[in-house]
Amino acid sequence: MIGVGHLNVHFGSNHVVRDVSFDVAAGETFGLVGESGSGKSTVLRTIAGLNADWNGTLAVAGKTLGRKRDRAFFKTVQMVFQDPYGSLHPRQTVDRILSEPLEVHGIPNAEARIIRALEEVALPRAARFRYPHQLSGGQRQRVAIARALVADPSVLLLDEPTSALDVSVQAEVLNLLADLREARQLTCILVSHNLAVVAHLCGRLAVMQGGRIVEVLTEAQLRAGEARHSHTQDLIALSHELEA
Repeated sequence: MIGVGHLNVHFGSNHVVRDVSFDVAAGETFGLVGESGSGKSTVLRTIAGLNADWNGTLAVAGKTLGRKRDRAFFKTVQMVFQDPYGSLHPRQTVDRILSEPLEVHGIPNAEARIIRALEEVALPRAARFRYPHQLSGGQRQRVAIARALVADPSVLLLDEPTSALDVSVQAEVLNLLADLREARQLTCILVSHNLAVVAHLCGRLAVMQGGRIVEVLTEAQLRAGEARHSHTQDLIALSHELEA
């Protein structure tokens, strides 16, 4: 469903993603994990069409992607950003936030779709006519997820979707994403610095360091302690220290 081949991304003279390649099967959730600055979010944003200075090959649903994306791409591929408050228009109600993608793509039955989207992310109907500042952080992220799903995409790109939330809310949002992925048969890429988050949602993951993928392993291998690269082992050790 998603193919990334020898991807390189530059920010000016900085070479931030170096020869990254991976494939994601239809219905799979693939993780990109690494420390801050490792290039994982840049890979995701490049797939989403938010970076222009790249070379290599990108493909979604069998279609090779160029630097410019058409409207059909943005109906197929949607992204959930790290900061729900920053990614939602502060002067738009939830109703308007959810209506806009439907208008852009010319999708009918907006009323039914908005109600369904709110139900899917477990938001009360009363939230529909509130503004982002009137919602909690967890509710705002649920709105962001609903906005990503309202036009029925088949690919969801998740950029640290729980890192801006309170610990008590993170598990709820992760479980929601897992349920939505299964119900909608979504193909997902999840970016996180948190190995526990990746292991919760992803069957496979790639570990990034310095703009490169240094290791790819399954969730079972991660839990069994079969990581071979020293950086992966350091991330596991840090995760255990934080849990302790």
